[in-house]
Amino acid sequence: MMRSSQPLTGTNGRRCKEDEKLINATLRPGKRGYIIDTRSLNVAQQARAKGGGFEQEAHYPQWRRIHKCIERFNILQESLIKLVEACNDQSHNMDRWLSKLEASNWLTHIKEILTAACLAAQCIDREGASVLVHGTEGTDSTLQVTSLAQIILDPRCRTIRGFESLVVREWLQAGHPFQQRCAQSAYSNSKQKWEAPVFLLFLDCVWQILRQFPCSFEFNEQFLIMLFEHAYASQFGTFLGNNENERSKLKLPQKTMSLWSWVNRSEELSKFQNPLFEANSLVIWPSVAPQSLQLWEGVFLRWNRPSKFLDEAHEEMINIIRYN
Repeated sequence: MMRSSQPLTGTNGRRCKEDEKLINATLRPGKRGYIIDTRSLNVAQQARAKGGGFEQEAHYPQWRRIHKCIERFNILQESLIKLVEACNDQSHNMDRWLSKLEASNWLTHIKEILTAACLAAQCIDREGASVLVHGTEGTDSTLQVTSLAQIILDPRCRTIRGFESLVVREWLQAGHPFQQRCAQSAYSNSKQKWEAPVFLLFLDCVWQILRQFPCSFEFNEQFLIMLFEHAYASQFGTFLGNNENERSKLKLPQKTMSLWSWVNRSEELSKFQNPLFEANSLVIWPSVAPQSLQLWEGVFLRWNRPSKFLDEAHEEMINIIRYN
């Protein structure tokens, strides 16, 4: 499995024979390859007017291009703002809550990402095919798909150390711009232009898989919540900057402590270990059916007061008993 940014074909259909040779060299004898573009065909075609585009099948005869649309930037921002607003609604009206949750489209985004990741994993596991995943710049939706596909396929990525390595390899070293995407609190009502909950959506997808396969992960929900919190605000330097070059220029490895060195201490590690864990060497296939996806309460309903609702329910039950 490979990842990249979009090819710069432009309106004239420019070619890069070095790219074609490199990508074709990854194919096994007698095997096809799949190019998963995380943009819709329409968006990919529009990118050609700006110098970008997609691979021409005539120049990649052994590759099949598939478009799996995953939303970006302002659409994800609006979705998160609507979801937070729904979670903070204290009207206690069931119809209103369900309507707002559906209108946010948050779970729809999760379904789209997981579907694309499952497709990439199926191409590799069931056909032994090579897979190239890209979007526009290869630093957002591309990383969601490649990371989740590895979690589905590789049991090492379901361990604590393996997952840490996955985040470093697929997010930090691959140049996901954490400083831009996580500039403010995830719960903020206003968002800057380049903000987007890309990493949060990835962690939410991992939580969905963890919930469906509770014994196949060495880490627990608190581990994912901890990573979410430190991506937005942290005393460690791990998620600072937008890429490895910036972190190197800022000398963050010398000036700050790594989040991983803190997490991997025995006294901290025990907090994030899953007591149900049993090493599972098999591929795990998460369900993307609507009834299989749930709201991540540990993140989005963490400050709600369940005791208040329990008190109201208890009082109502007493009244029912009293008057009957």
